[in-house]
Amino acid sequence: QFRNSGGTAVKSGSVVFATHIVGMLGVDWATITSSQALPLPIPAGGAVSHTYGVCVEAWRVPLGMHVETRSVTASWG
Repeated sequence: QFRNSGGTAVKSGSVVFATHIVGMLGVDWATITSSQALPLPIPAGGAVSHTYGVCVEAWRVPLGMHVETRSVTASWG
């Protein structure tokens, strides 16, 4: 859920995902970032819910490894 606590509507922006490639022993091998547009507009004092799919190319995740999205950052103008 994206919540706008400001006094004006959010009309542009993006959300950035930091997805980690993690080995069998918990070692963080790589971080892949991807970005998508925010679900706009977000009215002043309002909130909007949205679900995103985060994809990583199969060759980046060898057998026995997995992905975890550990960080999500939103920015708006």
